[in-house]
Amino acid sequence: MRRHRRELLGFATAGLLAYAVDLALFTYLRGPGGLGPLTAKALSFVAGCAVAYAGNAHGTYRGTRVRGARPFALFFAVNLAGAAVQLLCLAVSHYGLGLTSQRADTVSGAVVGMALATVVRFWGTRTLVFRDAGRVGSWTG
Repeated sequence: MRRHRRELLGFATAGLLAYAVDLALFTYLRGPGGLGPLTAKALSFVAGCAVAYAGNAHGTYRGTRVRGARPFALFFAVNLAGAAVQLLCLAVSHYGLGLTSQRADTVSGAVVGMALATVVRFWGTRTLVFRDAGRVGSWTG
């Protein structure tokens, strides 16, 4: 049980740091950097993925031996899937249900979408990217 708690805490810590880098870089690129919103977000997303990968590879899952570009590519794909989940939640709420206020968009994208995306990212990270670490101890017992 303690190992699982450490894994969740490490994953959350890496994710929060990555989120901070993503947000700070996006804000800078949109403001003083003068880039458009999509270019700024794409660049900040890649930077956030790199930080999250480094945090997980050298922290949370440091006992797992993953090398080369393939694990990072898988990690990036898992994070894209998470981003798609967030966008899907926002699209369903905004366009499907007609909940178009700023508050509704924030709740659907940044709260509900983020929660579901985090589950997808955690599962994908431990199952697909750092799968040896995922086999250490069972979540069911």
